[in-house]
Amino acid sequence: MNREMLMLVDAISREKSVPRETVFGAVESALAQATKKLHGGEVDIRVSIDRETGNYETFRRWHVVANEAGLQIPDAEILLFEAQEQIPDIEVDDHIEEPIESLTIGRIGAMAAKQVILQKIRDAEREQLLNDFLSRGEKIMVGSVKRLDKGDIIVESGRVEGRLKRTEMIPKENLRSGDRVRAYILGVDQTVRGPQIMLSRSSPEFMKELFAQEVPEIEQGLLEIKSCARDPGSRAKIAVQSHDKRVDPIGTCVGVRGSRVTAVTNELAGERVDIVLWSDDPAQFVIGALAPANVSSIVVDEERHAMDVVVDEENLAIAIGRGGQNVRLASELTGWRINIMTAEESEAKQAQESDSVRKLFVEKLDVDEEVADILIAEGFTSLEEVAYVPMQEMLEIEGFDEDTVNELRTRAKDALLTMEIKREDRVGDVSQNLRDLEFQGRGLQPELIGKLAEGGVHKRDDLADLAVDELTEMTGMDNEDAKALIMKAREHWFQD
Repeated sequence: MNREMLMLVDAISREKSVPRETVFGAVESALAQATKKLHGGEVDIRVSIDRETGNYETFRRWHVVANEAGLQIPDAEILLFEAQEQIPDIEVDDHIEEPIESLTIGRIGAMAAKQVILQKIRDAEREQLLNDFLSRGEKIMVGSVKRLDKGDIIVESGRVEGRLKRTEMIPKENLRSGDRVRAYILGVDQTVRGPQIMLSRSSPEFMKELFAQEVPEIEQGLLEIKSCARDPGSRAKIAVQSHDKRVDPIGTCVGVRGSRVTAVTNELAGERVDIVLWSDDPAQFVIGALAPANVSSIVVDEERHAMDVVVDEENLAIAIGRGGQNVRLASELTGWRINIMTAEESEAKQAQESDSVRKLFVEKLDVDEEVADILIAEGFTSLEEVAYVPMQEMLEIEGFDEDTVNELRTRAKDALLTMEIKREDRVGDVSQNLRDLEFQGRGLQPELIGKLAEGGVHKRDDLADLAVDELTEMTGMDNEDAKALIMKAREHWFQD
């Protein structure tokens, strides 16, 4: 029997192109499962086959667990102190093994083990095919639609299958059985049925790879796609940069008579592509990303990572786009929060900001409006700037001598100290359940707690009662983060 086992292992290994060790592992697993059924319960069985002789041994195993953890599976676990009585230097997560009588492989046993072995072999064969496919380093899978599975599409390429989920398809795209399809390889998902290639046709990476196939200059390193933003099936924007001054990045991607960009558009069900010139200057990049709209002026807010973009009435609708599509894609492409406004709205906002800064300076620095206006005109927007901007810069302001500058700096520092003491007092009133509220993988940051306290939010329920716009105005958070934080604060309302 042992000789027959070795011959069987060798035959399966050659026939299925599966490593000999994998077949041995499948046989050991099958024997272990059959032995476990004989013993009953949740015992842990290990079978070891001698690769040279075919002889095999069977062991019952116990997993060593910490004393304080207790036994969750009594048939397969042992406490540390009990294990140390047998093996003094044993540690937690080690195993204790005891030899038991091996299962005799009779006719019935062989039949019972056969299905397990065959399934293991099929899994190993599938995994081998998958590894061979992925080792080629291809990022796009080209195949045909094999079947539909729970709304997802199974794509077959040779002997390899991939899953294209409904959420990763291009909206309104109708793929039928037998259709040729290309999709980006997102990665491998370890499912119950084994590893599976996950595909996408809506990913920005898919568009990048399509352009890389159509534009040889990208592969040659002359061009680079820096970023991509998509509204799948409708519109997309890509930012390109040339590493060779002789190469026009936009013209090269468009191709002769638009041949290259048309090929990509056709593959993506008519998705229109705007090609934008990438720039180191964030403001210039945003201006290019908002094309075809013409920008009148732009104000960059580094602290909030946002830009106020001013356009005239004629370009307002173009800049925003249908349903806000143009500005949304531009924001995703650049990574900046973009606020589109008219000249009148911009002036009103600037006036409002100037008024608030003027009131701050008049109140905290104890100066008249004329001095406050001078500071504003010179670009000062906060007490921190007045307190810590180099003295030489302030001395360059017309009408400011050294005594004036020193006095302003001293008043600013005193005001900041007073405000910090008051803030600490307010923060001290914040409840522990609000402090401990988990957001973005951690508790609330001290800066955020301070802003909430200043806004009169001291308890978790206070936060839960807020509207999204109230929280954004209070903290400067974006809408999505504010919404997520409020929903987190409301979780306890819906728990038993």
